[in-house]
Amino acid sequence: MDLKDKVAFITGGASGLGRATAEHFVNSGAKVILFDLNEENAEKTAKEIGSAATYAAGDVADEASVSAAIQKGLREFGAIHINVNSAGIGAAARTIGKDGPMPLKTFEFVVRVNLIGTFNCLRLCADAMQKNDPVTEDGERGVIVNVASVAAFDGQIGQAAYSASKGGVAGMTLPIARDLARTGIRVATIAPGIFETPMMQFAPPQVREPLIEMTQFPKRLGNPVEFAKTAGYIVECGYINGEVIRLDSGIRMAPK
Repeated sequence: MDLKDKVAFITGGASGLGRATAEHFVNSGAKVILFDLNEENAEKTAKEIGSAATYAAGDVADEASVSAAIQKGLREFGAIHINVNSAGIGAAARTIGKDGPMPLKTFEFVVRVNLIGTFNCLRLCADAMQKNDPVTEDGERGVIVNVASVAAFDGQIGQAAYSASKGGVAGMTLPIARDLARTGIRVATIAPGIFETPMMQFAPPQVREPLIEMTQFPKRLGNPVEFAKTAGYIVECGYINGEVIRLDSGIRMAPK
């Protein structure tokens, strides 16, 4: 699917990997709907990107909020062809810590945002996509790009909730691709390593340097533009489906 003249619904689109993806898509001729929990940031980012962007604010795990945002995008741009689910949260807590077992609400919250929120957005976007006319010779109507993490495969101490949520995103990639095959919608997942997001840019050397040391080559953190280009390639390469792609400079996370 060519990005030109397509419409992408991007969660977490006001910052980090989501914003980089939105900017890359717009530079390639697409229009974007930025969905973010922070309404002020979403509005600011949409204005900075320009007329090819609109925005809505809400919780990715809330059906009404996501449905309203999709309807707004459909009214303004006429269709949704692409969904990139980059919204997510991290939380560190050991299964049993100094104060006892991890609060169940902590585990539930992380899974709710990262896993349930991803599924909520993709299912609602897929419903809009199935109404599209085919845009390729193969009959493609849409592409969904989910965001997991290398923590899905080698989570660190304290990452039980985060790893479970991202492992769920990775694990549902193939069955959802199979579910949506008959409607001409492809599904793939990117599992990023450590990227130069706003949070990491301000991290002290004692946090950054051990992470960089765990990479192979190149010896650095990822550039959000590299993530955006990977998402764009998934959209444009019609034979990628049902796959989880690690994007991590060969990093394998140590226990801590």
